[in-house]
Amino acid sequence: MPAVPFSTNSLSPVGQEYLCKPTISAVEHLCRMRGSSQSHLMRCSDRKLYVVKFLNNPQHKRVLANEILGTGLAALAGLPVPCMALVHVDNLLIQETPGLTVTLANKTVPCEAGLQFGSEYAINPIQGRIFDDFPTKLLSQVKNLADFAGMLVVDKWTGNVDDRQATFWRTGRQKLYNATFIDQGHCFNVGAWTFPDKPLLGCYRRNEVYVGVRGWQSFEPWLSRIERMDEGTIRSLGTQIPPEWSIEMNHLSSLLDALAGRRSIVRDLIHAFRCSRSKPFPNWRD
Repeated sequence: MPAVPFSTNSLSPVGQEYLCKPTISAVEHLCRMRGSSQSHLMRCSDRKLYVVKFLNNPQHKRVLANEILGTGLAALAGLPVPCMALVHVDNLLIQETPGLTVTLANKTVPCEAGLQFGSEYAINPIQGRIFDDFPTKLLSQVKNLADFAGMLVVDKWTGNVDDRQATFWRTGRQKLYNATFIDQGHCFNVGAWTFPDKPLLGCYRRNEVYVGVRGWQSFEPWLSRIERMDEGTIRSLGTQIPPEWSIEMNHLSSLLDALAGRRSIVRDLIHAFRCSRSKPFPNWRD
């Protein structure tokens, strides 16, 4: 079933680029991915690779909605995140693929059939190189390192309770790497849909990515875009969540209301991180 139409009123061109694609189908299972959500890398009907999260993942079915909301908000702010898709996984493919399983409470069960969340893989491995654990000594070869400050803004706003996740990739001919921000499943405190707001949550595990932060100007234009984001635009993201996922609409509405209200405290949350024991911004000059 196609995704519910998304209202593009007031969206930037960057934001429109990252709406959920029309539903595609999984055609081949490639491997299980690392991580507690037990996602799987799959080839789909558009011939692209997607990291697919299933409704019966060990974390919570809401992490699929979190992916749509968190990825969409980051895209609207102008940050590099994967293209999203709703991926239909047929029951026959699951039955014929022994590796399409998840482990729940020490019991392995088949992945759930039906409509799942897909995050486009940054690059096909035959076309270039991709890392999810990047050496600190090579960070100078990441051409968009400043975007980590922008993603910190989004992670503080959305209450990400995990370390910030990113992939680093380049094509075979490129010399510099691109960072793409993946895995928004832990936004909104996973399935709790609350905001713990502890200073050290939602940041990248190595402070070296923040070496370029010298003051509030280092968080622009992302911070201003979020503070000025239209409330209707924020709420419109909820229409991308398919009804098949049985997300409680009253809880979703409350979450989106809370997000709109939190625009005014993002600077306070960044300031708390700045003053934390981590001392993440050694070059702050303001």
